[in-house]
Amino acid sequence: MKVSPDKSFEIIYSLFSHEYLGILFESFVIQHDEKGRLSFAYQNIATQNAKEFASGLDNTDYELIELMDSMQHAAIVKKFNTKKLKPKEFLRKVYETNSETTANKEIRRLIEIRLEGIRAKILERIIGKRLFEMGNDGNPIWKEIHVMEEKASVLFHFRRNEDNTHYFPTIKHDGEKLDWQYKGGYLLCEEPAWLVVNGNLYNFEKGVDGKKLKPFLNKKFIVIPKNVEQSYYQKFITQLVASFDVYAKGFDIKVQRSQPEALLSLSDLPGGNGSTDLFGNAQEAAEEDKIVFDLRFQYGEYSFRSEEKKSNNVQLEQNGDNYIFHKVIRDLEKEQSYGDYLKGLGLPVRTSRFSIGKSKAFDWLNSNREALEDMGVRILQNQSSKGKKYFIGNASIKVDIKENIDWFDVDAIINFGPYDVPFAQIRKLLVKGKSEFELPNGEIAVIPDSWFVNYSEIFSFLEAGEQKDEMMMLKKHHIALAQELQKGNLINLTLSRKLEKLKGFSEMESYELPDTFRGTLRPYQKAGYDWLRFLNEYNFGGCLADDMGLGKTVQTLAMLAYEKKRTEGATSLLVMPTSLIYNWEVEARKFTPDLKVLVYTGSQRIKDSSRFSNYDLVLTSYGITRLDVDILKDFFFNYIILDESQAIKNPNSIISKAVNQLVCKHRLILTGTPVENGTMDLWSQMNFINQGLLGTQSIFKKQFLQPIEKKNDMDKAAKLHAMIKPFILRRLKTQVATDLPEKVVNVKYSNMTAEQEKAYEEVKSYYREKIVKEMSIPGMNRQAFTLLRGLTQLRQIANHPRLTDTSYTGDSGKMEDIVHMLDSTAREGHKVLVFSQFVKHLAIVKEHLDESGIAYSYLDGTTKDRQAEVREFQENDKVKIFLISLKAGGVGLNLTKAEYVFLLDPWWNPAVEAQAIDRAHRIGQENKVMIYKFITHNTVEEKIMALQERKMALADELISTEESFMKSLEKEDIEALLA
Repeated sequence: MKVSPDKSFEIIYSLFSHEYLGILFESFVIQHDEKGRLSFAYQNIATQNAKEFASGLDNTDYELIELMDSMQHAAIVKKFNTKKLKPKEFLRKVYETNSETTANKEIRRLIEIRLEGIRAKILERIIGKRLFEMGNDGNPIWKEIHVMEEKASVLFHFRRNEDNTHYFPTIKHDGEKLDWQYKGGYLLCEEPAWLVVNGNLYNFEKGVDGKKLKPFLNKKFIVIPKNVEQSYYQKFITQLVASFDVYAKGFDIKVQRSQPEALLSLSDLPGGNGSTDLFGNAQEAAEEDKIVFDLRFQYGEYSFRSEEKKSNNVQLEQNGDNYIFHKVIRDLEKEQSYGDYLKGLGLPVRTSRFSIGKSKAFDWLNSNREALEDMGVRILQNQSSKGKKYFIGNASIKVDIKENIDWFDVDAIINFGPYDVPFAQIRKLLVKGKSEFELPNGEIAVIPDSWFVNYSEIFSFLEAGEQKDEMMMLKKHHIALAQELQKGNLINLTLSRKLEKLKGFSEMESYELPDTFRGTLRPYQKAGYDWLRFLNEYNFGGCLADDMGLGKTVQTLAMLAYEKKRTEGATSLLVMPTSLIYNWEVEARKFTPDLKVLVYTGSQRIKDSSRFSNYDLVLTSYGITRLDVDILKDFFFNYIILDESQAIKNPNSIISKAVNQLVCKHRLILTGTPVENGTMDLWSQMNFINQGLLGTQSIFKKQFLQPIEKKNDMDKAAKLHAMIKPFILRRLKTQVATDLPEKVVNVKYSNMTAEQEKAYEEVKSYYREKIVKEMSIPGMNRQAFTLLRGLTQLRQIANHPRLTDTSYTGDSGKMEDIVHMLDSTAREGHKVLVFSQFVKHLAIVKEHLDESGIAYSYLDGTTKDRQAEVREFQENDKVKIFLISLKAGGVGLNLTKAEYVFLLDPWWNPAVEAQAIDRAHRIGQENKVMIYKFITHNTVEEKIMALQERKMALADELISTEESFMKSLEKEDIEALLA
């Protein structure tokens, strides 16, 4: 009978005996009756239809269903059924009595191994679930089996007399002896044992093998005859004494105790074929050679590895007719203390042998040798198969960097004990990923990993740099990296007096503005102009990353006016989003009227690069650059400037590849948001302005991106910040634009209507239950997706339930407040920017404005003529309201006529909200700007605001305005959002 997922149901598991395969499991959903009991309405649930019943399943249920699917006869025979017989026909052929071929025996053996493994996995997960025996009529809930959570214990008894030895086990559960023999019990699984008896399912401490219990289901004891006694004692009882609890009568079990001595031995583990580069990046699927650390504990003549937890060393001594079993009892607590100590030093050998890269291994040894000796750990070096003997003494490195004409000379000396080794001699080995070499005394020296940690950036940049007479060289734009290493006493740096200026830009000289520049620069803008001139003088690229509205355009135009005077006849190229071209053209006409400007856009553009030489400045878009890259790259520009340079944040995008093909003398980028989504955004833009500054993509990912984003490595973040600092100038509005009018942020709280609140609570309860269930799933992939989907729906309902349910006919508390305030401000003659992240939300506002006859401008991602909408709002006094989707209005809009900004819904990233506010609150604004953030009370919107304040603290380590909000959520954050 079909079970409805919309009504109350329950998942259960049922076992049955297959005619060939033994005990199998199946999963079912059972409908509840009106009293909440299991009814006779049931159906099989498999992986294919499990999602229909998702509300009643947890992660373990999904795992159990998948395992049970995999043990059904069709799935089991698939691997062996090469002739594509029907599953039952194949099994009949393999298992029938007259088919005892070697091949069929092997197939039966493999099938049973497979089934036994699946049974063990199922039973590991069955605790806490309902389990039944299936009736002969197929009823899946014929007889319930109660799964015992507490493990049972087994004591094996041996009673030796003159004629034989009696052997039998007894079982205890929950402190009581279990009556389990002659009770019709059976084993569901043998490895390990899972026993069904008296309607209960038991599993056992110490992983008892079911084969040791099975003979006694219907037998009191086993008799070991005298004539096989010695062999049986040696082969069977010795293993039993080592692993389990044994009670003996007629022979002795002697226990030996002593304190362990910790032995830490190291040996080679050769890597795969192929090679690696200096930083472990795979080439030809290579694997680095490793060192294996093996922690053993010596007890007299016996030794054990740290992972061998059981007292598993038992020897049998026969003295005449007497047998003595000698068993070593280890001090596991003492062993663990050694293991914990080594783990605290970064070597987790407590649970197993541990292998790490050779460089890291010897770095660890060099750093911890004295501490190990003080702890009483003896270090042994196993002789390798190649006869290697490693140097394990002290090692040191000294790096000197000296300024040359156009580069830095780098000289490094490595010291291993009494031996000095010039770095240049072993550099060829290093770049091939080989970190070892032979010392004069025959020992093998291994370069410690910490040297690569401290100097890896220099090594990587040297690898890609120029070479002359084996002297290693570093490009001049790595000056900040060299200075950072000098601060940490890692190198000796020698600079000329002129280059010493680059230690700080506070002492930059003041440059005169060209007389052709028609404008007045504020003090911070003049400092920006000086900085641009300074970079020009040293032939460095730069990133002007001032906050929005601070005048990046006018600072750039001032610099271009100077360039016209300095390099008469040279042409610069300025690439930007299409929507900004008109603004640049107007600003250039206003501030630098002497510049001859060509707007290279439109379908009628003349595709001839020779024309560019007739102009001082060529304005074009990213789209045109992408299409005409073959034309543009044939011209040598003076400056190439990218506005809103986050457009090239993806280094693998077509536009990023296109602009990097263009040739020029100087490069400059302009952006208010150099890092929008991640650290790789920074690499792409920095590599454009100063190629090689941050190394190759792969090196940058290994050196900076992964440590910063995945490991929150603040040292790496600081080093990256120091490297790019000379080439990025960023001033915040709060720091420099003191003449901006005051802006006031108000939070307008709205209450939900009763009908709206009901819709909200239903969705919240559904997702809260779903996410709580998914919390047990390893990793965040599943719950992150569910959380984002749930939070989006809750945010939409907090705005207006019509955003998720078009049939909703009720009201929204927030919409009532928005409509009221819009009507009021419009009547009073104020201009208002209205932002929402949801276009559907703006559509509801539009309906009201149309019904009320209120004029408005509108902009979302589908708007064809953005500038027409902007002009209408800025210049038409009758248009008081501008409806804008948050993402469509993020860049390129100058809306200084607005006095009010309405943010209809909070966005994850506060920087996006700030961009919306900055459309109105920027230079040129003469009025006080009032910002209203509409928040629905007692909803996820309030909680988002609280998280914004906490999470934004993470965004200040680099030049970043956005931190991946979802990645930063912790368990407590998720629970708070759905509370």
